Amino acid sequence: MCGIAGYSGKGLQSKEAEKLLAAMSVAIAHRGPDDAGFHITDDAGLAHRRLSIVGLADGQQPMANFDGRLHIVYNGEIFNFIELRRELESRGHRFRTSSDTEVILHLYDEMGPDCVEKLNGDFAFAIHDAARKRLFLARDRMGVRPLYHAWHRDRFYFASEIKALLTVPGIDAHLDPFALDQIFTLWSPIPPRTAFEGICELPPAHWMIVENGKALTKRYWDLDFSEVRNDRSETEMAEEVRALLEDATRIRLRADVEVGTYLSGGLDSSVVAALAKRMAPAELTSFAVTFSDPAFDEREFQDEMVHVLGTEHHTVSCDINEIASVFPQVIRHTEQPILRTGPAPLYRLSGLVRAKGIKAVLSGEGADEIFAGYDIFKEARIRRFCARQPSSQLRPHLFRRIYPYLADLKRQTPDYLSAFFSVSRDRQDDPLFSHRPRLRSTSGAKLFFSDALKDTLRDYDAADELVSSLPQSFSLWHPLHQAQYLETRFLLPGYILSSQGDRMAMANGIETRFPFLDHRLVELAASIPANTKLKGLREKHLLRQAMQGTVPDRIAERPKQPYRAPEARAFAGDRQNYVDAAFGRSALEENGFFDVEKTTKLYKKSRLSNFTGFRDNAAFVGILSTQLWSQQFARQVRSKDETLAIRD
Repeated sequence: MCGIAGYSGKGLQSKEAEKLLAAMSVAIAHRGPDDAGFHITDDAGLAHRRLSIVGLADGQQPMANFDGRLHIVYNGEIFNFIELRRELESRGHRFRTSSDTEVILHLYDEMGPDCVEKLNGDFAFAIHDAARKRLFLARDRMGVRPLYHAWHRDRFYFASEIKALLTVPGIDAHLDPFALDQIFTLWSPIPPRTAFEGICELPPAHWMIVENGKALTKRYWDLDFSEVRNDRSETEMAEEVRALLEDATRIRLRADVEVGTYLSGGLDSSVVAALAKRMAPAELTSFAVTFSDPAFDEREFQDEMVHVLGTEHHTVSCDINEIASVFPQVIRHTEQPILRTGPAPLYRLSGLVRAKGIKAVLSGEGADEIFAGYDIFKEARIRRFCARQPSSQLRPHLFRRIYPYLADLKRQTPDYLSAFFSVSRDRQDDPLFSHRPRLRSTSGAKLFFSDALKDTLRDYDAADELVSSLPQSFSLWHPLHQAQYLETRFLLPGYILSSQGDRMAMANGIETRFPFLDHRLVELAASIPANTKLKGLREKHLLRQAMQGTVPDRIAERPKQPYRAPEARAFAGDRQNYVDAAFGRSALEENGFFDVEKTTKLYKKSRLSNFTGFRDNAAFVGILSTQLWSQQFARQVRSKDETLAIRD
């Protein structure tokens, strides 16, 4: 796991190139604190920050092939590199190192862009082909590892994080108003858009060729539910799932350093930890977040798994004081406004992992998306069920079953529940049917947008843009599969694997590995009939069947408890002066994103800790994070040394 950066285009003088690459490298040094390297030619420059996990002695980058024609900088891990190396050696390839990086070079030399289809891993890399004066970039299928790019004065720049691009003279931070609207609707921008105007993200499962001043981008993989198979018994499917998950975990334990595991106490992380414990060559170290508030805390289940597995367990307590204290750093690393405080505990957790001397951890992320574990999937099924008899006074009570942690629902009437969950409000052929209530609830935070921002966004609809990016076959899929696609294609890479994932882990130089996101398992899950994944209202039914006996029954059968953290109330009282500054009239007027009077009322309300609704919480966190984003990026005076000025 590492950080990469570089450029392609009109050549720079060597001293200018060295200073530019050094500045880009320093900006992402947290991603690779173990080593740094550069490669400069007359038409390109590559920079690399290394976090040494595989090939400790000989994996330095940028790495060249035998004839020096190809150079690569690479962020990630190729988990099947051992098998790929054997295949390549059988065809006459010779290797000089033990690293997975060299495998990519050989594959590209043999296959060109099609090499990505052979890779099982989490990756973002750039290969400079000196003979063709071509730059080839690629990103993994699920979007685990980030890759950003921008054009400026006929040069193409790329980096693992946007803060590296901001070191380039002339590339500045301006908030994209349409990206902000997308965040306040969908929780993240729709790629290739980012929060930064003029700076793009290479979408997951895409590669790009930059050549002769132009860029060609192509999608090489997509999640597809068109080939659902009904020719297997449930037992056969469960056996396939278990076998693939075991193998996905096995190859993700490959490393020249110790690999630990996150252990939240839920089914997914418990399964991964249990499988890893059986395969790990030494004692397994586990890590978890705890909260003093029982509404968020899962330590009871964490402790049970620790007792069963005998892991060396470490926890970090993350209560409201801790969330408020680290939130500015969180936004510095997310590089975009966010609507939830969930990344803050994970930022502190990765700090604990680093303090214990571990560089890589396994995580259970992805299981809810591919095996239908989220409440939103069950909610959509109940909404359709209720809509078939809209006058029923019994059916709406099912909503209480899937949200037992929402105490207010227990006191509500069936009519209220039907209205609250939009029964019969949405067309059932709407491609966003499953997500409409969430989109409406989240979009409520846009009531605080300023009139000027609303004018800019007039006639724009983020949900419409989302629909326009869906595959042609989407309407033919089962409704559950449509909902799964929306979660997996957009929220997973845009928020969960980014703001809560890579960015919080790599802020402390930690690599996170996700067995459930092995593309073989993702493809298998997509072929499984919908009613086998969500059986009635039993989420992740097939996964539970596949993993019987792997974890205690109490863990295996416990209902899904979504990961949450204290939100607006974490910033109440007199704890953090930066919050007062962010909501101050002068700061709000200077940025101009939010209505000053409405936002001031919201802030006064939050100081009393007297609101708990999703809209106000999302609005508060969204406004605060946007103001912090502006302070840290758009309004900061970056010390771009004038000696970095690039002559054209």
